[in-house]
Amino acid sequence: MAKPAERSAARLAAVQALYQMDLSGKTVVDALAEFEAFWIGREVEGIEFQPSDNTFFRNILSGVVSNQREIDVKIDKALADGWPLTRVEAVLRAILRAGCYELMYRKDVPARVVITEYVDVTHGFYDEDEPGLVNAVLDTLAREVRVGELEKKAAAQTKR
Repeated sequence: MAKPAERSAARLAAVQALYQMDLSGKTVVDALAEFEAFWIGREVEGIEFQPSDNTFFRNILSGVVSNQREIDVKIDKALADGWPLTRVEAVLRAILRAGCYELMYRKDVPARVVITEYVDVTHGFYDEDEPGLVNAVLDTLAREVRVGELEKKAAAQTKR
């Protein structure tokens, strides 16, 4: 079983690969090969990239690409009126897509973990309002695609 830090590194790598694919037009196969060969678990230009759960990384990246149409529709609905996903900056778009993918298709990962992890990823890139935006959008999505999960957890904590 992968360590939580390796899953966190996989999420960050997936966001970076999605961003790169968005800008360069690379295919998922090219992005997977490049990240696994040259980035994950290596030092690049003085930045150390942590070891990653590569199976989880592959799942997120290929899952977002395979389900992007459904994912983008869900995110568009969760964003404020007048701000379609296409108007969102590329890194933020990659973060929202990866988080939405996990909420929709990785039911084995608790919704609160998904939200917290992607808010943490967002803090690595932004220090303004963006982490709050990611939290709000993923929370909205979690309440839609995992009806009752967040509420059950909150109710259980209240009873303690």
